[in-house]
Amino acid sequence: RSSVVYSSLSIACLMLNSSFAFLSLPQLVRYAQTAAAPAPEPKIKTFQIYRWDPDTPGDKPRMQTYEIDLNTCGPMVLDALIKIKNEMDPTLTFRRSCREGICGSCAMNINGGNTLACLNKIDTNTSKVMKIYPLPHMYVVKDLVPDMSNFYAQYKSIEPYLKKKDESKQGKEQYLQSIEDRQKLDGLYECILCACCSTSCPSYWWNGDKYLGPAVLMQAYRWMIDSRDDFTEERLSKLQDPFSLYRCHTIMNCTKTCPKGLNPGKAIAEIKKMMAIYKENRSSAI
Repeated sequence: RSSVVYSSLSIACLMLNSSFAFLSLPQLVRYAQTAAAPAPEPKIKTFQIYRWDPDTPGDKPRMQTYEIDLNTCGPMVLDALIKIKNEMDPTLTFRRSCREGICGSCAMNINGGNTLACLNKIDTNTSKVMKIYPLPHMYVVKDLVPDMSNFYAQYKSIEPYLKKKDESKQGKEQYLQSIEDRQKLDGLYECILCACCSTSCPSYWWNGDKYLGPAVLMQAYRWMIDSRDDFTEERLSKLQDPFSLYRCHTIMNCTKTCPKGLNPGKAIAEIKKMMAIYKENRSSAI
């Protein structure tokens, strides 16, 4: 009986397409079984996405619902957003670039927590609605795109680059550091400036114009402890006002939400310790 099946399959394949002639009989059987497999049952997942275009007169913030079959979608939230934009609603606006948790572009609030859409897996429980908002307490450019102007201006203010008092050797030789000094930068330089931590901080919500926020302060600390930098005291002196540094109340939302697993709260605590020593040295010198 099996020989009859094999013969029938072989003849049918040869008649339909001569390219099947190189397949063995077991392969032909498997091919036939696969071709006849029933389509998977749809797994419909509901997404509610924040929509608002401030440039459109009369438009008001709202949540728009989309339904996606998870069988035809990638595993990450960013995959779902791209599918919606490509196949359902081209007006949906969001930032994205690397898709690998490196650029920080797709930072947004997903189900109540700040994270990167490209690293956040879709909950396959279809009974739960996935809600997506832009990063909280920031001006919205459109839909899921926040205005990062203030955040970048604050980052620029800390002068996030190596500064030397003697620049006569600049470009002529390398600035070397020990393995131990280099290891002090681990857990700091990996920050991708996605702003997930800063926009999860209540202090930054209320004082974002004066308080630098966790991301910027962690980068300030990164340069303060770099053994090649000569401006540690000057960097500390710029943070002495009541708001730039001291609005941190150690709530630790920043560390909890960081998609890269970094610890901005610890970096801020270290700056406060350095500041205490700096002020003590200054008072004793007077």
